[in-house]
Amino acid sequence: MRKTLVIGASGGIGRAVCNELLSRSVHVVGLSRSENGLDLMQPELADEMLGRIEGPFDLVLVASGALEIDEAEPEKTIRAVSAKAMMDQFALNAVGPALVLKHAHRLLPRNGRSVFAVLSARVGSIGDNRLGGWVSYRAAKAAVNQIVHTAAIELARTHKDAICVALHPGTVKTPFTQKYLGRHPAVEPSDAAQNLLRVVDGLTADQTGQFFDWAGQPVPW
Repeated sequence: MRKTLVIGASGGIGRAVCNELLSRSVHVVGLSRSENGLDLMQPELADEMLGRIEGPFDLVLVASGALEIDEAEPEKTIRAVSAKAMMDQFALNAVGPALVLKHAHRLLPRNGRSVFAVLSARVGSIGDNRLGGWVSYRAAKAAVNQIVHTAAIELARTHKDAICVALHPGTVKTPFTQKYLGRHPAVEPSDAAQNLLRVVDGLTADQTGQFFDWAGQPVPW
């Protein structure tokens, strides 16, 4: 890779990915709400800013997202669903990546290998859901998985060497997950970044449109 774009570059995983890429002498363009004003919750402004980005990039990684928005915690049961909390989750975790994917055709080269990766979550898997709860976050991540899969189909028509995937980074020690780590094993952001980039490096064009975890294993839809 020579040039990459990281959306959500100020977050725990996004920053770690930027640092890892920089250590490889890769040119990194990093954008985030806190550092550059790229707020995916404001779609018109975000779309305008994304439209000014000049590619092409060998890798575009969307690492933005949140488990809690406006202090709304994940629901323990469907009885706790709030319309606002659910719509906020969809706005940031599904519509946000879709706004970036909208520009994929010009952000990626027409010829030669490139990767467009969106961080998703295993809890967004319908087939892997055995616990219930976390309704809004699960639904938003399931939606972004469908968005990625659909975009991959369209992208392949004009960018035959491009790879468009959803990636589950595992449980990472960041402020994003601090309250929810519990007994789940978690890794440092730097380790997560290396894991994700290892998966990215190993992807092939025939794997476009799929969902992989941090170890490169397929995750069921």
